[in-house]
Amino acid sequence: MIPQDRLEQIVARFEYLEARMNAGPSGAEIADLTREYSDLRPVVDQIREWQALTVRQTESEALLDDPEMRDLARADLEDLAPRIDAAQAALRVALLPRDAADARPAILEIRPGTGGEEAALFAADLESMYRGYADARGWTVDVVERAESDLGGIRELVMRIAGENVFARLKFESGVHRVQRVPATESGGRIHTSAATVAVLPEAQEVDVAIADADIRIDTMRASGAGGQHVNTTDSAVRITHVPTGIVVTSSEKSQHRNREIAMQVLRARLFEAERARADAERASDRRAQVGSGDRSERIRTYNFPQGRLTDHRINLTLYALDKVMAGDLDAIVDALTADAQARMLADLDG
Repeated sequence: MIPQDRLEQIVARFEYLEARMNAGPSGAEIADLTREYSDLRPVVDQIREWQALTVRQTESEALLDDPEMRDLARADLEDLAPRIDAAQAALRVALLPRDAADARPAILEIRPGTGGEEAALFAADLESMYRGYADARGWTVDVVERAESDLGGIRELVMRIAGENVFARLKFESGVHRVQRVPATESGGRIHTSAATVAVLPEAQEVDVAIADADIRIDTMRASGAGGQHVNTTDSAVRITHVPTGIVVTSSEKSQHRNREIAMQVLRARLFEAERARADAERASDRRAQVGSGDRSERIRTYNFPQGRLTDHRINLTLYALDKVMAGDLDAIVDALTADAQARMLADLDG
């Protein structure tokens, strides 16, 4: 049973925010009010839907004593029962604690794993897949660092992706992605197994991570790309080393000032995620509770090209729609992973 007093508190807070916004808040308040109002609105909509159904149920139950209305009331109650159950289940999900980072932009990193050049080519395919997904959702993608292999694969890729609920939709992509296919570099037609790692980090703000000037070392250098080719011929690339942790971030855009800004964004994101992962590990009672935390030591997914099959090993999901997935149609996977995470959170609350 959902505590009624909690629902009343949420609705009261929402109505207060609505009144404040209608009263014309100051410029400093608008952003915070809008953010909290937007977060609460779907929850309040779900509360009101569930409450309307339960009120109707009470009214129909009262009509069971009326001989003339009894049959109609019974039919209405039969119709209401599954709708109330569904509304209550949806409300319980809506009331789950939200990851504060869900609405943030994400830093997405892709690197080849085992498999040599074929792993680098698969890493490039993953880049294309995520770009397709970003395009479909209207997100913007900015490349922070991109290094190609000799055959056009990816040796390292760091992208910043911004838009609505980016981290919420991408956070379960962190891990080892395995591919089974006949590589373009294979003349004998044999199926090879290769892998690439993906890390998805929520973008951190300066208030999240304080980085002292004394803790970083900044070097400028000449950018270089695959085969020594690069449009940038000035010493504008920036490499920032975080001395306490040894984390190194590089950005190779044309502007040295912009490179420093981008590199600091990525550094903050990595330090922020390291702290989030540490806190998650302390709270987690088992390894499975850490899905999506950014642990790249676990194989999460297999892409089997000969069979057109994708398998996500965390939730035993198998799809025979690999062409669509590689084109960026990830919603079925993301929705299933999100539903699984919500189900485990509900189980923890019930336990």
